[in-house]
Amino acid sequence: MNALDATSTRPYLIRALYEWCTDNGFTPYVAVIVDDTVQVPREYVKNNEIVLNISFGATSSLKLGNDFIEFKARFGGSAREIHVPIGRVIAIYARENGQGMAFPAPVAAKAGVATPSASDTAGVSAETTLSLASSPAAQDNNKPFQLVPEVALSQSGDDDSDTPPEPPKKSSGKRPALKRVK
Repeated sequence: MNALDATSTRPYLIRALYEWCTDNGFTPYVAVIVDDTVQVPREYVKNNEIVLNISFGATSSLKLGNDFIEFKARFGGSAREIHVPIGRVIAIYARENGQGMAFPAPVAAKAGVATPSASDTAGVSAETTLSLASSPAAQDNNKPFQLVPEVALSQSGDDDSDTPPEPPKKSSGKRPALKRVK
């Protein structure tokens, strides 16, 4: 078996980071690019993205499979079935500290093929939505990324000459930022 025939590492990394979050008492969140293959409450989708809490307390019947993430959760007091193809997950991270991993956006999302619905402007606040599909680093290649707090980036002193510096962002310093893991 060569590297092209191997299964994707994405579901394995998602399961590993989910386990790391739960072992350390963190709340695992996944950011998802929404299209017709994703079954989520559309009223909470914003800019074709949704962020989902997949912690034990927020879900029931959670299955982190190789092809899909499936669970039941309550939105606005009503139970909903959630069905997310693994390829639509663009990040998994801990809510408390932003540590986790971001993945390259699906090809359709990069090209802007996803069709927005009328309810895309409601629901999830901009504070919790990750805009990874438009990130130059996410479009560079198919390497995973790590989410780290912006404070850690400014204190790291890492002068990586082949990666252009990102412009400073207006934030309180608690929102995660992307840093390439080599």
